[in-house]
Amino acid sequence: MNDWQFTAADQQVLQRIMQLRRDVRGNRFCRDEIPAAELDRILQAATWAPSVGFSQPWQFVLVRDRAAREKIAASFAEENRKAAPLFADKKREQYVQLKLEGILETPLNIAVFYTPSPQPVLGQTSINEVGEYSVVCAVQNMWLMARALNIGMGWVSILDPSTVKAVLNAPADHKLVAYLCVGYVTEFCEQPELETLQWESRRPLPSVVLTDSYPAPES
Repeated sequence: MNDWQFTAADQQVLQRIMQLRRDVRGNRFCRDEIPAAELDRILQAATWAPSVGFSQPWQFVLVRDRAAREKIAASFAEENRKAAPLFADKKREQYVQLKLEGILETPLNIAVFYTPSPQPVLGQTSINEVGEYSVVCAVQNMWLMARALNIGMGWVSILDPSTVKAVLNAPADHKLVAYLCVGYVTEFCEQPELETLQWESRRPLPSVVLTDSYPAPES
């Protein structure tokens, strides 16, 4: 039996990669192409993610075509315009100044889809969403491997999924989980950009950990 034991140095490296992973914005990407061998390592890492019932319910569409990316960038612009009024006052002013994607700045976009199984999946019979959660685990693996390779990744969530599916000719039952911008960067920020801009602050660990249950509601 393989009983590989990781060293304290290994643990520190993994912790540092997780601490320094960043959601990269378009203003920090370079246009240099990612070598095929490096891209394969990122995609291979995705396939090592845990998945419910070992279903591996993911597919990855590599989007390099400029015309396709322009259509998807237009979807971002429209959804971004609609989102701005949802924020109040100073937040709205700050929001419209943010660069929130790198669809056209990077040489590669990756659309990540959840592909449902036509058969029952072990472990997915009570909570159907765990299939999609499995795909999110794959995305996190990609993000960490990319950072370890000194390659940036940004997740664009301000999109109309139906538009992306239409542009990419995705099957009707496939669900867009993530749209990723991938490329080399001019720099990795020391802190998450939204933390630096004081959009939000990091929550201390004790504030998000409970013991046994949530507190009973007050009567």
